[in-house]
Formats: sequence, structure tokens, C-alpha cells
Amino acid sequence: MRTRLARRVLLTALALTTLVVCGFLLYPVSYFNALTYMKEEFSGIESRYVPVHGIRVHYLAVGPADGPVVVLVHGLGSRAEDWLNLTPYLVKAGYRVYIPDLPGYGRSERPKDFSYSMHDEATVVEEFIAALGLKRVDLGGWSMGGWIVELVAAQRAEVVNKLMLFDAAGLAVKPKWNTNLFTPANRTELDELDALLMPQPQPIPGYVARDILRRFQQQAWIIHRAMASMLTAQDVTDALLPELKMPVLLEWGALDQVTSSFRSRSLKSSTAAAIWPRCSALPRWAQPSRRSSTSELQWLPPSRAPQAPISFCIVLCFPPFDPLASILRDSR
Repeated sequence: MRTRLARRVLLTALALTTLVVCGFLLYPVSYFNALTYMKEEFSGIESRYVPVHGIRVHYLAVGPADGPVVVLVHGLGSRAEDWLNLTPYLVKAGYRVYIPDLPGYGRSERPKDFSYSMHDEATVVEEFIAALGLKRVDLGGWSMGGWIVELVAAQRAEVVNKLMLFDAAGLAVKPKWNTNLFTPANRTELDELDALLMPQPQPIPGYVARDILRRFQQQAWIIHRAMASMLTAQDVTDALLPELKMPVLLEWGALDQVTSSFRSRSLKSSTAAAIWPRCSALPRWAQPSRRSSTSELQWLPPSRAPQAPISFCIVLCFPPFDPLASILRDSR
């Protein structure tokens, strides 16, 4: 009797183990996402939803409830989690950080009747800030998110205290790279995208690449709409920056092949700018600890400033592209 019971337990354990292993090999991105969400919950990061513009928008919140507010907006194909390498530094400095998943990305809804244009995404960010009752924010955006937050700053200057642009898109410059790579259809295109985003790409395991490609195809229609909007050059920001009333921080990776350097932008006296020579559009290999510049400390309120120098360029030193970068980082 005991032998039968032990055998059943063993067979059940083997079956469950086989299912888990097979599931991981087939859908590694889903397993990674589940682990990420679990880590968020245990680390005190709040995962919430709010109705915005008729869309159920997911966002992350972390930091002291009474701290000055920072809102961070991700780039094309990305998600809120891709800012989480930066948030510990902001929380240590006393900030309350809100990070929305734009419609169509992360855990937010993906309505079929939404345009996914820069103008409409900016409207969602404006209404997101209003829905949370935030009166004044420091607003930051990476890549496409930089384009979006520039539009927000121009339209709602009374809400934006300071603006931070990291490798921001938005200039009327035709891309020199193949825009179809942002929805790769095969392993070759995935590798080309990897090389475009990182100066020293690492090989992707085959089972991981298959799941990444599957997810890219599920999201392709959203990225196509967003890219089509960008390529029309509507709502470009060439003339916006000099007109903004708030202080602006511009940072750009010198190895970035995707977005145009702010050297081609018209700057004003209240704009701080920095180019990081070892950073690119997706500089996963660069470590925040290598940054020793204190030039961005002026962007932190003195009463909230951390003891150690913290540069906002840390955002350039982690993978802000989902799911490719996240999987590349954790598959080794």
C-alpha cells in the first residue's frame, strides 16, 4: 500500500515537473513576467489600475506617499517594469514614482479603436496625471516616451515642474534604420534588432528567441500603428523645446543608432544636456556604478537629495525594451 502511494506521489511529482519544464521551454517570457511581478510585490512596488480616457491603464507606484512626484513614460514596445533599475535611486532620494503602462503595452488594455499615435498617447498621460490627482510632477520619458512627455509638457506646462528626456524621439528626421525591425518576424530580424539596440549584443537561446518572436507578432499591430504615426512627422517636437517654460534635462547615448542626438535640437539656457560616450539606445552592459557625474543633482530638491551622487542617466544603463532586453538579461 505504502509502495503504491509512494509511486503515485513520485509519478505525480515527475508529471508536474515535466509540465513546468515544458511550459518554461515553450513560454519562457511568461515565466519571467510572473517572476518579475512576484518580485515587485515582495519589494513593496504597488501594481494598480486606473480608468483613463476610457482605457484600463496599469501603473506601478513606489516611494514615500508624501514625496515629490516623478512620472516616467516608457518607449516603443516597452513597459513600466523597464524603469525599475532607476526607481530605487529615486525612492532613496525621497521621490514618489509613478510609471504607467501606455495603452497597448505592458498590462494596460489594448483597445482596437485606439490610434496609438503620439498625440493620443500624450493625452492619456495627461489624463493619467489628472486621474491620480497629481498637481505638479517631474516628468521623464525614454525614446518614444520622450516624444510623448514633450507633448505633455507643451500642452500642460502648469503641471510639469521639470522635464527629463532620455534618448528622446520626436525630431523630424527620417530613420536610417529598418523600422520593420521593431516587429521582427524571424530570428535574423531579431538578431538585427538586437544589434541595432546594443553595441555588443549577446546570443539569444533558441527557445527564448521563439517566444520573443511569438510575442512580437501578438503586439505587432500596435507597434505598426505607433510607428506609422511617428513616420507621418505629425506632432514632431523640433520647435517645442525652445518654447518650454520649465527646466529641461537632455541625455543621450553617443552610440545610439535609433534616435537623433540633441545636438540637432535648439536649446535654451535652462536646458542641461549630457552625452554619455559608452551608452546606446539599449546599453544593457553599462553599469550605474560607473557614473560619477554630479551635474544632475540640481534636479533633486536639496532636502531630498541622496547622500551619494545620483545621475538620472542611470536610465540609459539598463534595458528599456520589452520583452527582448528583459529576457536577454536573465537568460544567461
